[in-house]
This record gives sequence, C-alpha cells and structure tokens, in this order.
Amino acid sequence: MATKAAGFPPSDTHQEDYSVRTTKSSKFAAVAVGLSLIVAACGDDKESTSTTDAPGTTAGSTETTAGGTDTTMGGDTTMASSDAAMRVTYTLSDVAVWNDGTPITAADFACTWEANLNTPGSIGTTGYDKVTSVTEGAASNEVVVEFSEKYAPWRLLFGGLLKADQYDDCNDVSEAFDGGIDYSATEWMIDSWSAEQLVLVPNEGYKGSRTPGVDRVVFVPAEDGPTALKSGAVDFIFPQAYTGLSDELADPNVTFEAAPSGAFEAFYFQSYEGPFADPVYRQAFAKSIDRNAVYDQIYAPFANGVPLLDCGPIAPGPYCDDAFADTYDPEGAKALLEDAGWTMGADGFWVSPDGNVPDIRWMVNTGSTRRESTQEFLIPKLAEAGFKVHADNCEALPCVFETRLPSLDYDMAMYISTVAPDPAYLTPAFACDQIPTEENDFQGQNSTGYCNEEATALLHSADVELDPDARAAEVVQAIDLMAADLPLLPLLQFPNVGAYRTDRTDATSVKEIANYRAINNWYEWADVDGDGQLIVGAEQFPTSDCPNPVTECANSSWYVWLVAFPVLPGMYDTTADQTIVPSEYLTGEAVVEAL
Repeated sequence: MATKAAGFPPSDTHQEDYSVRTTKSSKFAAVAVGLSLIVAACGDDKESTSTTDAPGTTAGSTETTAGGTDTTMGGDTTMASSDAAMRVTYTLSDVAVWNDGTPITAADFACTWEANLNTPGSIGTTGYDKVTSVTEGAASNEVVVEFSEKYAPWRLLFGGLLKADQYDDCNDVSEAFDGGIDYSATEWMIDSWSAEQLVLVPNEGYKGSRTPGVDRVVFVPAEDGPTALKSGAVDFIFPQAYTGLSDELADPNVTFEAAPSGAFEAFYFQSYEGPFADPVYRQAFAKSIDRNAVYDQIYAPFANGVPLLDCGPIAPGPYCDDAFADTYDPEGAKALLEDAGWTMGADGFWVSPDGNVPDIRWMVNTGSTRRESTQEFLIPKLAEAGFKVHADNCEALPCVFETRLPSLDYDMAMYISTVAPDPAYLTPAFACDQIPTEENDFQGQNSTGYCNEEATALLHSADVELDPDARAAEVVQAIDLMAADLPLLPLLQFPNVGAYRTDRTDATSVKEIANYRAINNWYEWADVDGDGQLIVGAEQFPTSDCPNPVTECANSSWYVWLVAFPVLPGMYDTTADQTIVPSEYLTGEAVVEAL
C-alpha cells in the first residue's frame, strides 16, 4: 500500500497537452495521434509532411512501397529497396493478436504508416515520412520496415497500431472512427463512450500477461478532482499540481504520490503570423518577462525546491545546457525595439514603425487556477513594460487543445507539454516543415509556427544520427538557436501526481504515474470495496465527439491516456524511469541494419 506523502512532493502534475497539431483553414479548422510529442506525446510526432510521394495502397494490400506498388509479401521481400538506408525487422510474439483472434501482421503496420502519413490533418507524420516500404519478412510474424535514411527515434513509430481490415482506405482515416475504436489487442476494450463516461472492459481475446484485476474501468469528468475523490464519486484522480493540493487531498481514506516526469510547462509565442511573427517584437517581449518573479509567485508555493527550468523545451538531462538561463533583460528588450524603429506611445504601449500597437491574445484553459493567476500577475507587469496583453481563454477541450492550438489561433499560450523520453519530439514541435499550412495539407505539430532553418536542419540531422553523443550535440545546438529566437520561455518541470481512495481500490503500483503513458497499469490494481470497478476522474474528459487517434483529437493527452494508449497496441513501451523498451507484442528488441 502506498503511503501518503508528507507535503506535496517536488512539482506535481497531470498534463494538459503534448503539443500536437492539426489543420489550418479559414482561421484553421481542426482535423487530425500516435506516440509523438505525446505523440504527441508527446506529448505529446514529423519531418517532411509532403505527401506527393506518399504510399498509395489500401488496407487490403500486403506490401506497400513509397512508389505505391503492391506485391505479395513473403519469400525474399526482406531484401533492401534500392533507396533504403536503414532496415528494422520486428519479430512479433504470440501476444500480438487482435481481439477477434486474428494475428497482428505487416498489413497492420502498413495501414498505420499510411494513415499517419497521408490522412488530412494527421498529427503524426514524423518518421513515417522516412519509411519507404513495409513488408512481411521471412516468417509471417516478421515485419520489415525500410527507411529512406537513418532514423534514430524509430522506436517511437508504430506506437498505436491500427487494424488494417477495419478500413477501406488507410490513406485517409479522418472519418473512420465515429463511435470510437471497436477493436483492441491490449488487455482492455472500449465498452461504451458518451459525454458522461468512457468504460473499458477486459478484452476476452487478449493473449498477454496483463490480466485486469477489475471488471471495468470507468472514466468520468471531474474538473474538481480532490472534491470528487473525497466525496467518493471517483476512486482515483490524476491532478495537476497547484498550491494547496496536498491540503485539499487530506482525508483518512485518501493517499497520493508524485514522481518526476518528462512534462514541462512553458510560455509559447505563436510565431507564424500575428505580432510574434516579428522576431524583434517577440524577442523583446520574451526578454521583458521575469521568469524568476513568475516562479516565486506561481510555482514556489508547491514546487518544493524544484528549480526554474532553464533547458528550453526539454527536461533536464543529456540535451540540456541551460540555454534559457538568462532571458530576462528589460533594457536589452527596449534597445531591440528602439533600434528597429519602435516608439513608446502616449498610452505607454510600444508602437510599431507602421503605427500599430499589438494587442496580444494570451490563451489558457479556463478553470486552471495556476494559469489564470499567472495572467493576473503578469499582464500588469507587461503593460508597465509597454506591451498590451489581454486574457483570451476558453475551455481545455475542445477549444484549447483540439482547436486553437492546432490551428495556431492564439498569440501567447501557457500549457504543459508531455513528451516521450527521446528528443525526437522536437522535430515535429519546432521544425519549419511541421507548421500546418495549406501547402502541406495542414499536417504537422508545430503549434507555435516557429521556423529557424538552421535549427530545423540540426533537428532533422539529429533524427538520423545513430551515435548518441553526436546526436546530443546537434540537439543542444538547435536548442541554443531557439534560446536566441525565443519562441518560448520554459518555466517548470512537472512531476505527475496520483491520488486514490484506499477504501475503494488498492493501487500499489501508483508509482507508474511518472510514465510518459501516465497511468497505464490499471490492470494491476485491485478492487477493495467489492463493486468490481475502478472509477477514474478525468480533469479533461475526452468525449466521443472527437474519437480519432490520428487527427486533432489526440492533441489532448487525456485522450491518448484514456483512449488510444489503453486499446491500441504499441511495439515499444515507455517506463517510469524514462526509458523505451520492447513491448510484449515483440519477442525482443527489433533488429536494426544500416544499409
């Protein structure tokens, strides 16, 4: 039995988003998951998003190549394609079986590739755009994936496998998930899904060892998680950290734990269009924000000594050189603007050379006390520095994370990015070719619209660098460039928090909360009160109105945690100590060959 923590452990959270993306049309129409920055994961997911050379086969084909050629798999189909630079061979285990008893095959890999690469509004093209073919290997349980170039984060691909025979055309699954996902290869199946609740039940066709200890897991909306938990309305919550949370959870029947994660909160400046498309204005604005003051006012009361995050868009580790440590420079900001022809108006706001006073739309999700308090604290200080800013908030889902972030419909935002334990997410999140535009069919996860061609080249180069030290050096260089451009300001690395009622459930493995996949071990939890179920309160409940795991629905980490991860099998799993390991669907590590 977990013991109650004394005071709230170092930063604690649940996450809100991973930084994913979707479409832009007439102020951007959202349309478009995986294991990206979450995936998106990512989360919180892409490199070149052009689909002109996209695979052209349907779900029924048995081999897919970049040129759209269909052939029968088998025989010597594992031979390298003429343009292949890397080959990965997956050997599927006996556990790799769908709920209807059919085995997972290369066709399912091909379908997943096609769907993520070609579906309009897909948010997970990165990596899939380097695949040149997916074929069956020498045996029916082998899948051979060839790449046009070396791709270091290949383990992050095929993290949410689709069942090929469920789709008429895997190249466009944008309308294929109405009603949810009615198949599975994991220990859970979706039983029902409405605006009131999402119910998972054991998958009777599951062949693995993760045997559920309850008859069903029920997810319900719970914006005020502590109240719902203490009242007995729910058994478990995954709350985001804030000042006073430990006091709100004080109850003889409630215990909670926290553990460090890969999640981090930041200010993001939308740089594609609007005021922050002007690099001088963006940099001056960012340099006028005293992050230490924000930390002292907002984070210090609950951070328990976890310091201000200086790494940029990444958690501390081998890719961090504290490039964002000294961003506050009000005099430097003033000099930047004046040198570029900006003047201070009579009302105290900066006026552009063409006579305009930018009015910054700062978006956060309504109901987030921490973020709304940050706006109340910082907007007056920004006004004193000459910047006109107003709160422009809306509900988390669908507004912030499924619509406005993916469509770049904001100027400034504040949210948490949840990312896999690999820097691969930096490419989809910040590369120039990942900005969703009409030219790329609105594919990409670059929710800030940031573009620095040199940084993009470094990120792409890091993605194909198999030497870990050389790769780390390129990632650090890219982040250094971002620190100069300031498309974001990092704030705090958050741990995850899990709280549950000890009189309702025995969640002995709650330490899995540190996992990128969040609470992914419900199967280990035991029923204590005899009702045969686990009721989980979701701060941002994903509704069945947006069920698609490939499009913008997966821009919410809650969707991925509660829907995609629990039912869609992945070839690799993440761990609570931030590593990536083969899942039970493989016999072991896949074989990688540089060709």
